[in-house]
Amino acid sequence: MIVKDVLSLLNDFSPLFYSEDFDNTGLLVGDPTNAVKGILVTLDTLESVIDEAISKNCNVVVSFHPIIFSGLKKIIGRSYVERVVAKAIKNDINIIAVHTALDNSFQGVNAKICEKLGLVNRAVLIPKEQTVKKLVTYAPQKECQSILEALFKAGAGAIGNYDECGFVVQGIGSYRGNESANPVIGEKGVRHQGPEEQIHVTFQSHLENQVVAALFNTHPYEEVAYGITTLENTNQHLGMGMIGTLENEMNETDFLLFLKQSMNTQCIRHSSLLNKKIKKVAVLGGSGSFAIKAAIGKGADVFITADLKYHDFYTAENEILLADIGHYESEQYTKELLHAHLTKKISNFAIVLSEINTNPISYF
Repeated sequence: MIVKDVLSLLNDFSPLFYSEDFDNTGLLVGDPTNAVKGILVTLDTLESVIDEAISKNCNVVVSFHPIIFSGLKKIIGRSYVERVVAKAIKNDINIIAVHTALDNSFQGVNAKICEKLGLVNRAVLIPKEQTVKKLVTYAPQKECQSILEALFKAGAGAIGNYDECGFVVQGIGSYRGNESANPVIGEKGVRHQGPEEQIHVTFQSHLENQVVAALFNTHPYEEVAYGITTLENTNQHLGMGMIGTLENEMNETDFLLFLKQSMNTQCIRHSSLLNKKIKKVAVLGGSGSFAIKAAIGKGADVFITADLKYHDFYTAENEILLADIGHYESEQYTKELLHAHLTKKISNFAIVLSEINTNPISYF
């Protein structure tokens, strides 16, 4: 296995295509063609984590947070970022980061928080827009089924909890080839008309190249007529944050105690108690102040996130309980997700869960 293969496995779990524009994900240090000896999974890539990777004979570090976030103009050891990068290069350590790709995944950061809290009936809090596309193409009737099968195999036709979804319309197609054409059906210079079917399938944006490749590899015509459009449909399985419900409602103080224990946090900063029951819960790991209004709009009784500023608490507007559990605390179980996925997919060398607590914040 090479580093590129590890990237492919991570893409299957949470496509890097859906990382936010401001983010820096993928292979940050190393070479995609390097052979993999072992993988260390961590939340953050610090010097101590690189030392741990070296001691455990792991030459790939899979990190949630990217060690390189903004541009590096020099690598002379003046900051922890420069020192990490220099040490990784010196010791042939490859560093991969997934960050907001996993934030946007339906089985990612926020799903893990929901799991810890036992939330049911989960849905994406802020669906990612313009990530659903539709392919329309035309083919001879007898070839339609084989084309559909190829498109489904490439990932098209998946909608929420359903797959192999498509729509076919029968009609009459026509074309005329010039002297350089080699028509599969009909003759050069003569207009051909015959029964065709119009095929419609939807797909997620990151699959476009493989869906189009499947179409061209299967379609019999020399020239394939097709169109791709971006839909306004809500993506049910992609986006920031999640919302779900507790099996049994709780009063606010009982819920905050339950939250503190479930998320293993020493401190919860929260807005004013509203003297109402907690049933519907919204969550967003990491810095989530931008999603407060979305949580209110979805009717959540509480919104759990991190890094709320002083004035953010005012935006609760006595409509919702805001609970800041800490940035590290909200994402601490993320490395377990990555470790479990890679362990399931790879069996021929070690997948190691980092033992280092990378939380930069201490409580007195």
